[in-house]
Order: sequence, then structure tokens, then C-alpha cells
Amino acid sequence: MTHRNIRLDVVTLLCDADFRRRPDTNRWSHRDGRPFSKAEQALAFSATREEFMIAADQINREVDYHREYEEAVEALPKLLLPYLAQVPDGSTVSDVLPQMSDEDRAAYDRLRDILAPDGYLFAPTDE
Repeated sequence: MTHRNIRLDVVTLLCDADFRRRPDTNRWSHRDGRPFSKAEQALAFSATREEFMIAADQINREVDYHREYEEAVEALPKLLLPYLAQVPDGSTVSDVLPQMSDEDRAAYDRLRDILAPDGYLFAPTDE
């Protein structure tokens, strides 16, 4: 793709679009359910093939990211629980890292990078 004359506002709008027409407005809507305004619908309809392709690529990347994130959410406890069972209550992940095999440590690092790319993992509690 040449990426000439790409309108960022159009691509952004397309990335936030639910392309099913709403029966109440006969227009598309935003992902959160808000209907497109007439101006937004006109802007979306003015999109070029290249702008649609760029938006589709971005949407696919977001889908892949969310899938990878959800898989990591499931995999991390499965990886850590056997090690946490071997240490005293109140121990933390940093207490089990030295006990991990090289393979498990590499898997942990990969999952950590997916779940906490900035280094901070927020884990909500039941409290």
C-alpha cells in the first residue's frame, strides 16, 4: 500500500465502527453502541479502499492482541501454581522465580511481557 492521502480521522472512525446498520437510525454505530451521526456516516462512506484496508489491519491486530492477552491470563496461574505450592504461604512470585526451570522462566517472562508490558501487573482481589 502506498499510504498516500490517508485520513487518520477516517481510519480511526472505521476502527471504532460496528458495521451493522442500526434499524432505528439506518446508520452504523460505534463499538460502544452509540449510533454514528449523519456526519460520521458520511465520513465513513467517503473512506477509500486503502483506508478500509488500514482499518481492517488494525482491527485484526487488536483482535490478535486480545486473544493473546486472554490466553496469557489463563496460562500464567497454570505455570505459577505448582511452584507456589512448594513455598510457604505469603510467598510471592519473586520467591519462586529462582526455583523455575529455564524453560518455565522463559515462559513466565513471555507471559509477563504480554500481561504487564510496563512492568506492573494489576490483579484485582475479592476484597
